[in-house]
Amino acid sequence: QVQLVESGGGLVQTGGSLRLSCAASGRTIATYAQGWFRQAPGKEREFVAAVNWPSSRTYYADSVKGRFTISRDNAKNTMYLQMNSLKAEDTAVYYCAVRTQAAASGLPSDYRYWGQGTHVTVSS
Repeated sequence: QVQLVESGGGLVQTGGSLRLSCAASGRTIATYAQGWFRQAPGKEREFVAAVNWPSSRTYYADSVKGRFTISRDNAKNTMYLQMNSLKAEDTAVYYCAVRTQAAASGLPSDYRYWGQGTHVTVSS
């Protein structure tokens, strides 16, 4: 089993930055694909970013490309999401997820382990 705990969410003004962290415990997630998703009020959970193993190739939703960066620190068993140039439409609950395969996916149903979510609010 893998337990994921997100941190780093909060309130930020438009144009600001936040860095989300997702610490894993229970087993190593280094050899699995990792991803970030978000869910705004009244909307479905949507893909934000993902990273493969072992190539660490990254994938992004068009809406965040060029502003967000996903990364992983295998030694710390932790993944990150650096969010820059934040917009009001980025307001959502952000979830980290781990897939028990090496290839990344943009489908929430492909991920087995999920964090509890962290709130990000961008005020204009």
